[in-house]
Amino acid sequence: MSSIPPKLAPGKPLLVERLSRVLPKDLAFGVYHLSTPPTKTTALFSAPPNEHEDKTYCENHFLAVSVDTTGSTSTANGGDHGSPTVLAFAIEIFIFTTAYTSTFFVSKADSTGYLALLGLPKGTPSPIKEVCGAFMSYLVEQRQRKDKQCIVSLFARAQDQYLFPGSIKNKTKHVLDDRGLVKWWCRVLNPLLASPPAGDWAGTKAYLVIPGLDAYETKAFLPRTENAAAHWELGHPLERISHYTREYDWVPPRCLIPKYPDDPKSRYRDELDEESAKSKQLQTTGMWKSIRSLDQFWEMLAYRQECSSGRLTGFIWVVFDPKNGEQKADAPASFPTPSASFSTPSTSEPPSTPSKQRTTSTANLLLTPRKLFPTTESADAASKAKSENKAKKKKQPLRGIIKTRQPNIKTQRRNQFKDRKISTAYYYWPLEGRGQRVVEESAYKRSIELLLHLDFANLDLAKGSTRRWVSEVGMGEPWGLEVTGQRDVSVVDHAASATATGTVNNLSGMVKRKRAPAIEGNGDQPAKINVLSAGLVRKKPTA
Repeated sequence: MSSIPPKLAPGKPLLVERLSRVLPKDLAFGVYHLSTPPTKTTALFSAPPNEHEDKTYCENHFLAVSVDTTGSTSTANGGDHGSPTVLAFAIEIFIFTTAYTSTFFVSKADSTGYLALLGLPKGTPSPIKEVCGAFMSYLVEQRQRKDKQCIVSLFARAQDQYLFPGSIKNKTKHVLDDRGLVKWWCRVLNPLLASPPAGDWAGTKAYLVIPGLDAYETKAFLPRTENAAAHWELGHPLERISHYTREYDWVPPRCLIPKYPDDPKSRYRDELDEESAKSKQLQTTGMWKSIRSLDQFWEMLAYRQECSSGRLTGFIWVVFDPKNGEQKADAPASFPTPSASFSTPSTSEPPSTPSKQRTTSTANLLLTPRKLFPTTESADAASKAKSENKAKKKKQPLRGIIKTRQPNIKTQRRNQFKDRKISTAYYYWPLEGRGQRVVEESAYKRSIELLLHLDFANLDLAKGSTRRWVSEVGMGEPWGLEVTGQRDVSVVDHAASATATGTVNNLSGMVKRKRAPAIEGNGDQPAKINVLSAGLVRKKPTA
């Protein structure tokens, strides 16, 4: 486990310190961190029948990194008070919090390709990869809650451009294919397992599912490190991260699949809901018509257009379990997927008496899920009486003289987030971890929508788009943080490392080359020329 980092100097943001540790030494970057306060949103998971959904809050974070285009060391303020800058990379993360878990969903990540302006040597570690890992570790550390599980979730699907329109026209932008992108995200998240964010964790585990691939094929996407087998598991943690599995005798599959924005499995889940919307079975048991288990859900997802026809989509989770979690003794620590396509081969263990576990029989699928720890009758009666008293209260009609109120004229800007609670049972919102600019959700969406309507096709357009986005998001005021890298970059020369290990095998003598066609004639004698007689030549008759 990683130790708590030392306190920084007063006035120095912790995010700047974290990013400076992973960025190349003596290179200046501009960082723009935009966020929203926790806002009530729709629940990620559907509740079992006759139950209320979990109260859920969402906090949006957007981090953009810019580079200097002229070699100057000043990169903040979007070029208004310094040298021209251009956005090089951005990542968007949604934090969904309930009374049980905190989920960090990576929504989008994209680059413009203008990171090549730094002229980093070939073989230098990618600053984009390092910034992604450092930013996620920073958010998990600042938003963790006592005895609450934290989950980092994302899906990897290759696309030309996510956040920067026209950036695909930039020849220096390197776009990974589906396989390369899944491997890249696994390498980004792997340091979170080796050195987890500061906190009281009982353990960390990463999960990978690629619909359509078996365990042997999926294993090729894992990072090639010493502890990869211990840190990674081929499967999904959907049953492990749901509190419903610890409270009910059985849980329908639709209650275990989260509804993330713009997610392939969420779209498939919505289609299954529409298919079974009018069925009585969905209302009584919460079961779909066609899909009966999670294994069947993943198998059918592999045949959808987003995961087939040459496309490949990877689903990745990283689960941080607290030491004093809420898992019960009857709930196993992990829920392996029964399907052979997504489960890892079990290791040989000595025989032992099987422990008593809950089993889901076919008969249970016809019944409504029941709570393992139902509430007492007194509590039910009290809640029923409270609801009846609330129904009896009716709004009394207004009577008497109508008194007019004087208009309240604004003389200064009011801090709209001053009265917002920092900590509740459903979220934790400390000062550290907020963006440099904290805006409402509507203003945040306008900022992202503005970015999606700009143009980053060439350097001149990208500089103008960067200046406009920074200016409009900052309401005309300069904003942004300046980060100077402190990491000593070690360039790996693959050719030198290959020669250092030993002599290079020269296989040129074993390559068979195609022989040149032989020329008629022997030795130095000229080849004999065949001359046709005049009688063999057929002339075209004249008209």
